Formats: sequence, structure tokens, C-alpha cells
Amino acid sequence: MITVLVRKLRESLVSVFPVALIVLILSLFPLVTLSSREVTAFLICAVVMVVGIGLFGMGAEMAMSPMGEQIGSGLTRSRNLPLLLSAAFVMGLCITVAEPDLSVLAAQVREVVSDKLLVFSVGCGVGVFLLLSVLRMIFRVNLSNLLFYSYLALFMLTALVLVYGDGDFLALAFDAGGVTTGPVTVPFLMALGVGIAGTLGGKHANENSFGMIALSSVGPMIVVAALGIGARGGLAYALPDYSMESKLGAGILRVLLSTGRDVGIAVVLIVLFFTVLDRVFLRLPKKTLIRIAVGIAYTFAGLVLFLSAATVGFMPVGFALGRGMAERPALLLAFSFLLGAVVVLAEPAVLVLNRQVEQVTGGTVEKRSMMIALSCGVGLSIGLSMLRIWLGFSILCYLIPGYLLSLGLSFFVPKLYTAIAFDSGGVASGPLTSTFILPFAVGACTVLQGEGKILSDAFGIVAMVAMTPLITIQLLGFRAILAGKIRDRSSMRRILDAADEEIIRFM
Repeated sequence: MITVLVRKLRESLVSVFPVALIVLILSLFPLVTLSSREVTAFLICAVVMVVGIGLFGMGAEMAMSPMGEQIGSGLTRSRNLPLLLSAAFVMGLCITVAEPDLSVLAAQVREVVSDKLLVFSVGCGVGVFLLLSVLRMIFRVNLSNLLFYSYLALFMLTALVLVYGDGDFLALAFDAGGVTTGPVTVPFLMALGVGIAGTLGGKHANENSFGMIALSSVGPMIVVAALGIGARGGLAYALPDYSMESKLGAGILRVLLSTGRDVGIAVVLIVLFFTVLDRVFLRLPKKTLIRIAVGIAYTFAGLVLFLSAATVGFMPVGFALGRGMAERPALLLAFSFLLGAVVVLAEPAVLVLNRQVEQVTGGTVEKRSMMIALSCGVGLSIGLSMLRIWLGFSILCYLIPGYLLSLGLSFFVPKLYTAIAFDSGGVASGPLTSTFILPFAVGACTVLQGEGKILSDAFGIVAMVAMTPLITIQLLGFRAILAGKIRDRSSMRRILDAADEEIIRFM
């Protein structure tokens, strides 16, 4: 176990180091005003984040993934469809209501919409669409078709919000889909899909094991967009306290207790649900349950350390970086691409996704290719978002063409790449996006557009982070198709150009 933990810590160090190095270098120049105390606190938080990601990786491997897979396979084997669907809805509601990533967003917009209403609405959206994803796997429904009709419904609601509501609400609605699939939700849902698909079998089992995260990200966008119908005026956004001083000293204890409470609720709800199912249906061996219990402890400790470090050190620094860089918009655009490309490396759920993809596909989709595609996609999304903040145009100018392009690609690339791509979109927009990238955008917006435009211009960046991987990873599928055709054509040309005796000798 020590060997595994050391490996996880090494992986997390590689993930966090680029972000910490960029902030450290910038603090040496007059572009950003950071005191020596703030820089020191940030570096300490970066070390704590490395430990947190390492512990979380251990916990996800030992507990969250096995729990999801056991529930998926056990309930599917029971052949009780009403039970399976009811469990899917309750699971979606519970793990989303308790998702720390969603709580971070809700706390920042509670002046616009009640945080409890937002969290519960998003949970219901995930529950309904998780139920639909289970039905898709059972009845072998094409994922591309289901995604097409789901996003069509979303665009129709978007039009209704523009006509009968307040368009500023839409950025929040699209962000809600991005923050839903956080570090607690991702390993659980991915393993649940693997368990159900493996039990159902079929020649497309690997492909069907993906797609749950993709559909679970659509539901919250639809539900929150529906809340925006009829919301006219009065959407006043109050800038949160992004100062680091308020979080140091005694503030650290408050952050730890608050984060521990949120993560504890998340873990307890999942454990209670799993315990009931195990007693009634699964009846797993005691040795397996002990291993899962140890993994849950690792998960809890890792998430508390990660989210506390992000709140204390990364959120204030992200806000300060945004304000400082906004003084030079051209530099802001270039830096934003670099920042997005490295921040995604530190998302805990991205590491889980990459490992799961490599295992399920048998190495067909390499972890290295996934990381390059995700880094390029997220870097592009942050750069484009900063351009939007600078020029002040609607987020829909990006999202509608982007989603139409990604949905169009889904009908031409291998279905496995489509499923992975739409899952990756939800995974890329994790807690570091909410606690570092979003404050970075808010800081830039306060300088470029003023506080009055934060809701319409700064928000939506999480949705952009969730959208661009849909395109870049599906382009990997195109590359695979083209590479295969080029190899086949080259082989055929060599055969046709070969002499007769060479062909006979070959045969």
C-alpha cells in the first residue's frame, strides 16, 4: 500500500507542480501584486494539494470505483428494472446534492438564486438523466442520438429564457452542468457504468460503459435553464470575499471544518446508500467491505485537504492573477491558454478518467493522448473566455456553435471516442476550475467590464471548459480513422507494386 501511495503522490506532484511554478514565477514580476505571506501560503497549499490528490487517488481506486461497479453489476443481475431505475435516480440525487464542487459554485451565486434551490434542482436533473442513461444501456439506445435530442431541448429552453427571462441567467445554467461531475461523482458514475455494461454484455460493452457523465451533465443545464424562465431583472451579483487574509490564521480552521462537513455529507450519503444495497442485494465479503472502508477514509481525507488548499490558497491567488493580468489584455489571452493547459492536469477526476479509459479500452486510447487533447481543449476554452470578457459578447456565441459542432462530429467518429469525449467534458470542469479558474475570470472581469457584468461575462467559463474537450477528443477519433485508412492504403499500394515472385513468397 505504501508503494501505491508513493506512486499516487508522484503523479499528483507532476500535476500540481506546473500551476505552482507559474504562480511563483509571476509573483516575481510586477504583473501581479502578491505579498510574501500570500506566496508562502500558496506554496504550502500546493504541497497540501499534492497530498490531497494522492490520498484521493488511493481512495477512488480502493472504494469509490469498486462501490460503483458492485452496485451497477449487482442491481443489473437482479433483473428488477423498477429497482434499478429507482436506485439510479436516488444515487444521482444524493451524490450531486452532496458534491463539494457544486457547493463551491452555489456559494458564489447565492445572491442570484438560493443555494439550496440550486443544489436540489441540479440533483434532480442528474437523477433523471442518470435514470435515462441506465435505460439507454439496457435498451441499446445510440448515445449520439440521445445527446442530440437532449441538447436540442436545452437550446429550446435557452430560447425561452432569452424571450421570457433574463439572458444573464444562462451562463450560470451552463456552468451548472460543468460543476456537477466533480471528484466524488466521477469515479462512482464511471464505475457504475462499467458494472452495468459488463453485466449486460454485448459486443459494444466497452462503448456503453461510457456516457453516464455526459448525460448527467446535461440534466442540470436543462433544469437550471428552466429556473431562468420568468426571471426578469434583479439578478444582482455580490462579489465574494476573495482575500487570502480572511482565510489565514483562525480562518484555516473554519475552512477545514466547513470543507470536512461538506465532504462528510457527500461520503456519508454514498456509504449509507451502498450499505443498504449491500445488506439487501450485494452481500459482499467482509474483506472487500474492509478494503472499501479504508478507501473511503482515504477519499475523505484527500478531498478535505484538496478542497481546503484550493479555497485558502488557490481561490485568492486566482482572483489576484485575473485582476493583474487584465491590465494587459493581450498578455491575458496568451497566459490564459497556458493556465488552462496546466490546470486541467491537477484535476483529481481527470486522473481517474484517464486510468479508467486506458483500462476499458485496453490501451487503444492512450492516457498521454487523452491528456494532450484535454490540455489543448481546456487551454483553448480559457483563452476564448478571456477574449469574451475583454470584448463583452454573449457566451451563446461560443456554446451554440461549439455544441452543434461536437454533436455533428459524434455521428462520424467512432462511438467509443464520442462517449469518452462527452464524459471528459464533465470531468475537466472539476473543483480546481471552480476555485481557481472561475475566480481568475471574475478578477479579470472586474477590471475589464466592472462588477456589474460578472454574472453575464465571467460566468460561463466552466461551461467552456466542459465543452471544448468534446471537440478535441473527438478529433482524436478522426485522427484514428485517417491513420487507419492511410495504413490500409499504404499496405495495398505495397502489395500492388510488389513483383509476382515477392507476392508468392509472401503467401
